Amino acid sequence: MAISNLTVSQPGPTPGISKGGTEFDVVILGAGLNSLNVSIAFHKAYGMRSLTVMRTPIAMNERTVTSAHVAIGAGASECDLKDALIQLANDKPVKRPTLLLANADSFISFIDTYRAELEEHYLLAQIDSASLAKLADKAHFQEACNELDIPTIPTAVVDFSRYGKTDFDAPEQLPWAYPIVGKPANTADYSRVKFPGKRKVFVLKSQADYKELVAKLGDAGFTGRFLFQELIEGDDTSEYSITGYRSRSGDVTLTCAAQVLLGEHTPDALGRPAAMLTGPHRTIVAQFEKLLDHVNYVGFANVDLKVDPHNGTAYFLELNPRLGRNNHYVTAAGGSYPEHIVADLIDDAPLERVRAEEQHLYSILPTRLVKHYVTDPELRAQLDSAVRAHGVDNPYRYAPEGAWMKGFALVSGVRQVQKFRKYYPKATRTGF
Repeated sequence: MAISNLTVSQPGPTPGISKGGTEFDVVILGAGLNSLNVSIAFHKAYGMRSLTVMRTPIAMNERTVTSAHVAIGAGASECDLKDALIQLANDKPVKRPTLLLANADSFISFIDTYRAELEEHYLLAQIDSASLAKLADKAHFQEACNELDIPTIPTAVVDFSRYGKTDFDAPEQLPWAYPIVGKPANTADYSRVKFPGKRKVFVLKSQADYKELVAKLGDAGFTGRFLFQELIEGDDTSEYSITGYRSRSGDVTLTCAAQVLLGEHTPDALGRPAAMLTGPHRTIVAQFEKLLDHVNYVGFANVDLKVDPHNGTAYFLELNPRLGRNNHYVTAAGGSYPEHIVADLIDDAPLERVRAEEQHLYSILPTRLVKHYVTDPELRAQLDSAVRAHGVDNPYRYAPEGAWMKGFALVSGVRQVQKFRKYYPKATRTGF
């Protein structure tokens, strides 16, 4: 790749100004909603335009008023990306502190790989390599939860680095009744393999399905760890998410929790929340804070949970060392997470503890579609109350955006209705 051909879109990025009076820039890695929600949050907090660096342009990132963008090419390697980031830093006419943010596992791993070189040019809020390797792996995450007596779902861990060898330890029989859930322990490892029928999450309905998946993973060259879990009943509304920030001084300065109302159900996006209702949820938030303190976490973190509708047990599923794709729910509830990282890394100043607990509806779906799937009367009443009080917080409908993004919101809503009719026409007890 010819690094010299980098072209930043115009109008270009603009700086923010911290509470301490320091101008700073923000560079965001990746395309799509992952990065759009971050640039919206910084635009809302500081009126600034970030710079989004991506391999292949995506229209929502090209059209947003919240960010400029630069595309480095679909075939760019991680080394190319590193070189591009260094060149962008060197080419800046005004040298200012610059936050480098990522909101996908692959980019978190990339930053960790090139940390030493990137730190010469960017401010990074990311835990050390050893901790990152453990927490990004769902199996290690379960071990940390067990040490704190935080409930996790019964799981069998299969190490595919031993596939084809005599000591390969995939059990002949799993100890639970089907259906059973299967998913990678580390999504960065999983992203590197391809095979027919690949999904983000598998719902295995029989022993034959289990055997077939093991063979597909091994034959495709997957060498990471894969989790097989007991299926806990409960539709999408039994799922929760918590996002927070823990500073370099060891203080959890921000938390926000949300109940999922409806998630996406296409094969490649199954389990990805699309409508969420924020609220207090203080018991699980306290466990989340306890976990971050236990592992001496630094930076943004997001955990997913599922509550068993039969006994009310909240199972912690995984910890993501990033904000999470749908972090706009934090912004919706008034949790201005940009202020926390700026106070920590730019101003080196303490920030008052914030719990964003007010009920707001975050959704990229038509509200009528969401209501169709929310059947619990009490939850439906909370949803209606939040909409009456605050409207709907849809990142595609962020007020400063232009006509293109508003049109995209309409088209996207229609497409979502079509997808739900095809893949999930009515709510089920398991969400599958």
